Amino acid sequence: MDSLLKELTKLEKLTAVNGKGASIAQSLDSLLQSLKEARAAFLDGECSEEDLKQLAQLVEAKKKEVDDRQKEVYSVLSRLGKALDKKFTTALPTYSDLFSSTASVTALERTIALHFLRTGQFEVAETFLQESEINISEDLRNQFVDLHQILKFLRNSDIGPALKWAKNHQEFLRARSSPLEFYLHRSQYMRLLLSSHPPDPIGAVRYAKDNLGPFYKDHEAEFQRLMTCPAFLPLHKLQNSIYKDLALPTLHFDLEPLFAKEYCASLGMSRQVPLRVVGDIGGGGALARIEKGRKVIGDRKSEWNHMEELPIEIPLSSDNRYHSIFACLVSKEQSTEANPPMMMTCGHVISKDSFQKLNKSGGRSKCPYCPVETMLNAAQRLYL
Repeated sequence: MDSLLKELTKLEKLTAVNGKGASIAQSLDSLLQSLKEARAAFLDGECSEEDLKQLAQLVEAKKKEVDDRQKEVYSVLSRLGKALDKKFTTALPTYSDLFSSTASVTALERTIALHFLRTGQFEVAETFLQESEINISEDLRNQFVDLHQILKFLRNSDIGPALKWAKNHQEFLRARSSPLEFYLHRSQYMRLLLSSHPPDPIGAVRYAKDNLGPFYKDHEAEFQRLMTCPAFLPLHKLQNSIYKDLALPTLHFDLEPLFAKEYCASLGMSRQVPLRVVGDIGGGGALARIEKGRKVIGDRKSEWNHMEELPIEIPLSSDNRYHSIFACLVSKEQSTEANPPMMMTCGHVISKDSFQKLNKSGGRSKCPYCPVETMLNAAQRLYL
């Protein structure tokens, strides 16, 4: 995959607005602005023959800029295509059109638009919204703008805007047992503690007393560590002590994903961008496994026609596991609302269907793992 990533990185740099040299869009915008100014001057009678000659030279120069940049882009695209063909020798599978209805197309386009907004690509999102005619409220758009502005402040070591948001959403954060506000104050405390030379912890301790004190009950152990670590100053001693984790940059960098998670949760959205999750899972081997399973099922003259379930297991990373799953070791089926996990009196757990199938006369079911029998009304349903 290294060759693919290398070509993709080149393509990203060539098409980036802030890349080296003028992008195609920047060259065209500059040319358009010059033409508008020339037109206005011509209508006002202030355009000389020399101005027209300079305008013609400018058009040629901008055309050359665009042509040169396009040649580079086409060259990288060509190499990228060859790298893809070399890496993926098997043709892509064909599926029925899942986005043939108006409702499905609208849902897909809305997902794409929200992806642009959540990732801070506001100009692209605006253009996409205009062309797709998807309606996303102005209030929701402003929420995402606000999110990325606060993340920008956090990136620049300014917790003020994030702290203000956290204070305005204290009840929401407490209901979620979120440590966000505490971690924001912890970050500021450590910055104050390590900013003085020679070390003078007085200001940092006062800050902790005023701002970290209210969180003592919920973060007692962490609070005690924060109050004890000044004894190991200066920085080089702290970095070689049992409190070295408090001197790590991750203490501050981890605030960004945590804040984004809580902010999106307040909007009723997942902590991960859905389109990115789909790409990570699909590109991480899920599509290949599904296609292989489909081929095996086809070779056995059977058919997979259940749209809401997969005939094979797809391994996922812990970040992409959103709920607990129980698979009955007797039937090999995953539990559902209609077929929940049941715990017998011996403590072993099987699915409800399996438990009922093991039923003998007298309403007893023998555990498949041990000799203990359980009455039907004695088994307890488990909630995962």
